[in-house]
Amino acid sequence: MEILKFVFILIEVLVLFNLLIIVHEVGHFLAARWRKMYVDRFGIWFGKPIWQKKIRNVTYLIGTIPAGGFVSIPQMAPMEAIEGKVDDEVKNLPPVKPVDKIIVALAGPLFSFLLAIVFAFILWGIGKPASETENTRTVGYVLKGSPAEKAGIMPGDEIISIDDGPVTQWSGMGDTVQWRIVSSQNETIKLTILRNGLITNVFAKPIIEETRIFERRGLRELQILPKETPIIARLFDNSPAVLAGLKPNDIVLEANGIKLLSPATLSDIIMTYSNQPIALKIKRGDQIITKEVKPVIPQVIAPDEKTAKAIKDEIRPMLGIVWEQGGLMKIVRVDPLEQIKISVNAMVYTIQAIASPKSDIKLQHLSGPVGIIRIYYRLFESDYGWRLAIWFSVILNVNLALLNLVPIPVLDGGHILMAMFEIVRRKPFNIKILEKIQTACAVLIIGYIVYISIFDTTEISIRKKTKIEFKPPSEQVQHSATEKN
Repeated sequence: MEILKFVFILIEVLVLFNLLIIVHEVGHFLAARWRKMYVDRFGIWFGKPIWQKKIRNVTYLIGTIPAGGFVSIPQMAPMEAIEGKVDDEVKNLPPVKPVDKIIVALAGPLFSFLLAIVFAFILWGIGKPASETENTRTVGYVLKGSPAEKAGIMPGDEIISIDDGPVTQWSGMGDTVQWRIVSSQNETIKLTILRNGLITNVFAKPIIEETRIFERRGLRELQILPKETPIIARLFDNSPAVLAGLKPNDIVLEANGIKLLSPATLSDIIMTYSNQPIALKIKRGDQIITKEVKPVIPQVIAPDEKTAKAIKDEIRPMLGIVWEQGGLMKIVRVDPLEQIKISVNAMVYTIQAIASPKSDIKLQHLSGPVGIIRIYYRLFESDYGWRLAIWFSVILNVNLALLNLVPIPVLDGGHILMAMFEIVRRKPFNIKILEKIQTACAVLIIGYIVYISIFDTTEISIRKKTKIEFKPPSEQVQHSATEKN
C-alpha cells in the first residue's frame, strides 16, 4: 500500500513539474513557428530518445530522463550543451531579424507567467489551505536554553515587529517572523512584543547550528515555535491515549492545568511527569472532558540491531498521539493579483538577501530540480496536496519567468540582450563566437545545478525504516482513565 502511494504521488509530482517546463518551451516553439523561424527539434524530457517522429520538418521526441523539455531553434544560436548537436546545414541557415529573436525569447517567460495566472485563478476558485501556524504572530513554544528563552520571550507573546520591521504573520517571506529572523543582519535581533496588553522590546542573540559537509549552512534561529492548537490527527494502536479513550479530532486544551499553545509543551510535561498520569483537558465537539493518561515507553522495531541501538536514546515516554500539522486549518480565497504580487515579492526578497554581503542566505540555499521535486512530493503527501501544489506552482512559474529574463547568455534574457546589440550594431554576431559563449554559459549553469542538487540530495533522509509500537493492554501497566462532563 505504501509503495502504491509513493508511486502515485511521484506520478503527480512529475506531471506537474514537467508541465511547468514544457509550457515554457511551447511558448518558444509557437513564437518561432509564428515568426517562420526554423525549428529543428521539440523534445519532451532529455536523454536518449525512446520515441521520435519528424512532422513538417520538426523532429518531435520523448527522452528517457523525465525532467522537462527543450525546443531547438538554431537561428537563435544553438545550445549544444543542452539540446545536442545540429547538422552543419542547419547551422548555416540565414540569419533572422533581431526583433524575431526578441519575440521568441520573450514567449517562454510569457507562457510561464500566463500559466501562473491560470493557476492563480484556479486557486482563487478552489481556495488555498491556510494553517494556524502560518498566519499567527503569537509564540506557542520556546525551547529550553534557547536564545529566545535567554531574552525573556514567553509562550503567548505576540510579535509585532523584528528589527523595527513590521510582522504580519509567522511563515512565508517578507513581513513574517521566520523571514525577518533568518534574513536579519544584526548580531542581536530586536523583537517588539505584546504581552498582557503591554508593548515591550527584547533583544535576542541568534544561533546558527553547525552543519556537515555538503549540507546547507545553517541560518539564524531563535528556537521558537508558533502558536498551534494541539489537534489529534491519529493514535497508535494500544497506546495510552487509545486506552484512555482519546479520539482523532480531539483538541487538547490543557495538561496538568497548563494551557497548551503548542503540542511541544505537552512533550515537556510528559518528560517532567513521566511516571505519573497526565490530566488532559479535552475539547470534543461542544463537550469539555478530562482524561488521565499515563505515558509509557513504546517498543521500537528496527530493521537491524545497529539501527535500534542508534535510536534507543531518542525514544522517550509517549502517549501515542500523532498531531495535526499546522493546527487549525481553513480555506482562504486569495485573489490572483495578490498571488502574483506575493510571488514577485518572494523573488525580490531572495535576491536582496543573496546580494547582501552581510546576509547568511547564499546561493546554496536555493533549490534546484531535485529540491523542487522534493517540495512537490511533500506537498502532495498532505490532505490538501493539489491545492498546496497549485499555490507553489504560481510562485514557481513567476520565478521561472523572471529568472529567464536575466541577461545571461543561454537564458532568454541573454537572447534578448544580444538581439538588442544586433539592432545597435546593425549586423548579427559571429555565429562561432556566439556558440562558444552559449556553450560556456550552459556549462556554468549545468555546473551550478549539479552543485545545488548535491545540497538538495543530502536533505533527503535515507534512513532505515523503524516502527514504533505499543504493547497490548494485557502487557502494559494498568492505566486509569476518568471522564468528567
